[in-house]
Amino acid sequence: MSRAAERLRLVISHLDRSPVSVISAPTSAQTVTHIQPQKSRYSFDTGLLTPEQRLFYEENGFLLIRNLVSDKDIERFRREFERICRQEVQVPGLIVMRDVAIAKSEYVPDQKAVSKLQDFQECPELFRYCALPEILQYVECFTGPNIMAMHTMLINKPPDAGKKTSRHPMHQDLHYFPFRPADRIVCAWTAMERVNRQNGCLVVLPGTHKGTLQEHDYPDWEGGVNKMYHGVRNYNPDHPRHHVEMEMGDTVFFHPLLIHGSGMNQTKGFRKAISCHYASSDCYYIDVKGTTQENIENEVIEIAEKKYGINDVAFKDTWAVRGRLVQGERTSM
Repeated sequence: MSRAAERLRLVISHLDRSPVSVISAPTSAQTVTHIQPQKSRYSFDTGLLTPEQRLFYEENGFLLIRNLVSDKDIERFRREFERICRQEVQVPGLIVMRDVAIAKSEYVPDQKAVSKLQDFQECPELFRYCALPEILQYVECFTGPNIMAMHTMLINKPPDAGKKTSRHPMHQDLHYFPFRPADRIVCAWTAMERVNRQNGCLVVLPGTHKGTLQEHDYPDWEGGVNKMYHGVRNYNPDHPRHHVEMEMGDTVFFHPLLIHGSGMNQTKGFRKAISCHYASSDCYYIDVKGTTQENIENEVIEIAEKKYGINDVAFKDTWAVRGRLVQGERTSM
């Protein structure tokens, strides 16, 4: 870890911290054949996934597992989210993102609505999600046995105010990550309530994980775009879409090159989901200078330097301080 990364981690560790408490078949828009893939690029045979599930992920880049996380755990995550919104808990390094158009918050009416908590790795209660055995057994199928939790989010999609700002543009998660290989990275995304087209479920473009990382930027939307909501500049809108409708506790795993986003929340309530991006600890950092990722690098570094008052922070430093080993050995990351 670089000297700047060590300083960044030290600053975060000294921030005020309040005490906190410590299968079903995949959903598919098409029929999947009962063929064992001869050479699986995107998954490992750990004995957990069926041949049909592995083939589905190989071909489509995502896999939905029903009823994976318990109602009890979901309720605990929900309560902790509320405590954070009410500022009853101070979490070092946590980024609280608010919607650009929603003036009324869910729990604190005189504040703009919280649309997302990002980087909750220092919150023991929320970080329990990242280490749930029922989650990790599936993650291992895509990353291998040495698993790092790299990026954490609790998404609280607000009801749209009529400006369509509750949408999330179609994007690839790899745009945000300066580590590789992409095939050893996976996201686990768990619905904290029923998620459907009305409240803005995930929309995926099946098979796009087989492509390359596209150029991303803020879309030119009339109602504005929330901070760091970059989108693919020139994706094909005619590509077949799949709406991933889910019940509470359902979890979808997807590849970081899969193009995905979400529509407007057309209901009156907030739509919640919790997620973690995992990577094999055998992954390695890359230099994104001169690549399509340079714009997100500049944005992240600017936020980190302003938040912590530290200069000369490298993009990879901001990720090195977030990563947490959750299974196996920390070999490279």
